[in-house]
Amino acid sequence: MAHSTAAFGAATFVAGAESFLVERETKRVIAELRRRDPSASWTQIDAADLTPNEIMARTGADLFSTGAIACFLGLERLPKESESSLLALLDDIPATTAVICTHAGGNAGRALAKKVRDRSDLVIECPAVKPWELPRFLRDEAAREHGALDQAAAHHLVDALGPDLRTLSAAIAQLIDDSEDRHVTLEQAKRYFAGRAHVTSFAVADHAVAGRAGEAIVALRWALTTGVAPVLITAAVATQLRQLGRYLAAGRNGAPSAASVGVPPWKLKDIAHQARSWSEPAIASAIRATGRADADIKGAAHDASFALERLILRVVSARRAAFNRPSAPQ
Repeated sequence: MAHSTAAFGAATFVAGAESFLVERETKRVIAELRRRDPSASWTQIDAADLTPNEIMARTGADLFSTGAIACFLGLERLPKESESSLLALLDDIPATTAVICTHAGGNAGRALAKKVRDRSDLVIECPAVKPWELPRFLRDEAAREHGALDQAAAHHLVDALGPDLRTLSAAIAQLIDDSEDRHVTLEQAKRYFAGRAHVTSFAVADHAVAGRAGEAIVALRWALTTGVAPVLITAAVATQLRQLGRYLAAGRNGAPSAASVGVPPWKLKDIAHQARSWSEPAIASAIRATGRADADIKGAAHDASFALERLILRVVSARRAAFNRPSAPQ
């Protein structure tokens, strides 16, 4: 994201699929404008609620301010009848007014977004952060907090907390603040974020996919005892199986990459090791079993724990069948 200067008499366009980053950049631009004119009034409104009259009302300074900052959120939701009024405003923004428009990316409102982008003096892109980019994102977040984060600690936090950027950002801010030297190590990350639901559910999946039925069932029972939702466990198993499937499919055309499998680079080696014991038909069978278990825990059966234990045994059985069959694709 290029950080440039927002200004009065101009428009800023903030776009991207990462809502957390769009929100943060929008707040940064507002703060920058208010530093320039502390008396400026500012308002923000969902674009879905914008009428032509609202657009004019939101871009005028009040009696006690010298300027106005108008923030229109989610242009993909702007009513059609308001588009011409918004574009007319952007073509002739008053010198004392700053306009900020946001767009969530995607196809909704795409044509309007292009017109607004073309009329904006500052464009800030917030592209989606891919799974393998999350550790880098965390280390950048640590730098934003004037701290540092070890690479191993970044990997652990991604595994422990999942891909939600808002959660990851809050976690690193907490860790940096609580660290005496503002340098977060793996040990500190583990001490603060161990045993979270995301980790526990994936521990069950790891054991099952690796063929360790006993360990998987023990981990499952512990997960359910500590309040992990059954749906998180089927989701974790499905994720592991899909990654294996993508690895085997990509391998038909050469060496699979982290990008083609959809995993961080450090996980590719583990998946490559697991894939030696699986075949594509076995993965398909295990995915079908996972789908049945997911339906069971969502109401098709009365006992979620039984459905999940049966899923583990079916996944292990599918792996064993592939592993013991000499002709199975490796």
